[in-house]
Amino acid sequence: MEHEVFVPVPAERLREVLDDPARVARAVPGLQQDAGAEPVAGRLKIRVGSHSVTYRGAVRVSRRDDGGYAVEGEAEESRGSGSVELTLRIALRDAEGGCTVTYDGTASADGRIADLPAEAVEGAVTRLLNRFAEHLATAAAQGTDDERAGSGAGAEEQTPADLGLTEEPPAPERPAAFGADRPAPSHGPEDEEEDDEDIAEAAHARRTMIGRSAEEVDHAPPRGRYAPVPAPQTVSPPAPLRWAGPAAALAVASAIVAVRALRRRR
Repeated sequence: MEHEVFVPVPAERLREVLDDPARVARAVPGLQQDAGAEPVAGRLKIRVGSHSVTYRGAVRVSRRDDGGYAVEGEAEESRGSGSVELTLRIALRDAEGGCTVTYDGTASADGRIADLPAEAVEGAVTRLLNRFAEHLATAAAQGTDDERAGSGAGAEEQTPADLGLTEEPPAPERPAAFGADRPAPSHGPEDEEEDDEDIAEAAHARRTMIGRSAEEVDHAPPRGRYAPVPAPQTVSPPAPLRWAGPAAALAVASAIVAVRALRRRR
């Protein structure tokens, strides 16, 4: 198959990325590298339509004499008996505003992917190659930005002061507020009395907590100035006195009625 992709990065920058296996591995979309394996080795999941196939293998990228790159790879299905072999050639051609990446190669596969429609498989491979070229361009652009930042930092470091072309300004005098003439803060007699009270309360609290369990100390009410103020209590008269007033009034009324009745009889 043949396929071309345009990227807005010069061809020389892409060659720098392709010459570094570690950067090539980061540019492969969806590659999960195996620890301790080759730089471009690990697991890769390919989605074909509504199906997905995961392969485990390795890819080798080498530079050719004509300025292109040869890619060889083989992989096996992580869950199955299928396998894939790939032979690919990558050519970089300068263009206006960037370069054109041309893919040309062949691939042979068996297993699950061989049972899927050919058009769906070709579309999945095309998307994979497009994303690979985009990731290469992104890596190349990041390398350019890093170089510019490094050169800018080097230029900033070589200032006239570093070269000895300027005189160092004299150190400013320290304000009087920070000198030894500033009077030390003084405490009045009221502050000393409050400090004595706080020390006495702390000593009393330590004496009362010695020999008590942690639970008793946690639930012990605070003392001193932090002790809670008791709520006002309402005094209610006892029950016998509550009925004394009505009983006395009833007795007086009965006496008055009896006196009047005796007067009428006479």
